[in-house]
Amino acid sequence: MGFMDSVKGLVQKGKDYASKNPDKASGAIDKAGNAVDQRTGGKYSQHVDKAQDAARRHLGTTHNPAPGAQPGPGGAPGPETNPGPEAQPGPRTP
Repeated sequence: MGFMDSVKGLVQKGKDYASKNPDKASGAIDKAGNAVDQRTGGKYSQHVDKAQDAARRHLGTTHNPAPGAQPGPGGAPGPETNPGPEAQPGPRTP
């Protein structure tokens, strides 16, 4: 078994765990993102939020923060939204 086969096996185990324990998986994603936000002072919170959303989509979980959970400096991501092709991006700020 090659390295990539091992990685694929680990990813599948992660997906299986997330499908059986969506709240725990989503909580782990939140915790990891909040740790990054804390270490970077929230400087990359937009990117962290996008990565958290992508991880949830990939694992098939939704965002349900644990009771009493505190959002990180970037805030916890809200419900997933898909603005569709008609949405225009807003102005970019440096």
